[in-house]
Amino acid sequence: MDELRRQLREAAAAHRPDRARMLARVERGMTPPTAGAAGGRTGSPASWLRITGATAAVAGVLVAGGYAVASATRDTKPTHSTATPPPTTPTPTPPPANGADHAAEDAYLRGEGVVDPHSNRFWAQSNVRLKTSEPLEALTVELRVTQTGGVTDTGSWRSLPVDDFTVSVREENDALVFRWTLKPGRTVPAGQHVFAGQYNHGEGARDAGGDTYSASAAASPTGEDATLHGDFTPASPDSP
Repeated sequence: MDELRRQLREAAAAHRPDRARMLARVERGMTPPTAGAAGGRTGSPASWLRITGATAAVAGVLVAGGYAVASATRDTKPTHSTATPPPTTPTPTPPPANGADHAAEDAYLRGEGVVDPHSNRFWAQSNVRLKTSEPLEALTVELRVTQTGGVTDTGSWRSLPVDDFTVSVREENDALVFRWTLKPGRTVPAGQHVFAGQYNHGEGARDAGGDTYSASAAASPTGEDATLHGDFTPASPDSP
């Protein structure tokens, strides 16, 4: 398309119509012919047609020449393109911290200390969640609830059968201590299990930041030992 425009511009620039010659033809056509015997008429209709045609031809040549020049020199409207910036690599979002889990792990055993959400301003329950990938032939779980004022035992429970454990509760070194011990000859299946201690406490939101738990186990039938020590998420100051 650019080459065609260039050729048209060159052809238009080179074209030089012979205007003098054309005007002479028009002038000759307009000169009245010699009066004849018929009474001196100044021209026939055919003469006027020739004059009109010649004039139109001159005008046509001039107009055509001008149009050719204009067409050859007219540029198309430039197209402005906006460059698209290269895509940026998104900054990866770091995974959320696991500080609230307070989980401990050793070999096949994993533990987590959680204050039960049903706790209130006068009473609470602390849950020790244990998960084992191996059956256990020995297991001891201990929960230590720090004496923050008015902490007294109100009971305990576990998700495993009652008859499989010996349970004890005692006060020791300014803490209320719950202990569950698997009886000889009993086993704990692989899976997740819960041991919960319940207690009253002074009115208000109790801080569980000083509470801890521990667990010691032996896998069946390998006898491989595993030991855990963990803590609890401190209560928020505005907790109920």
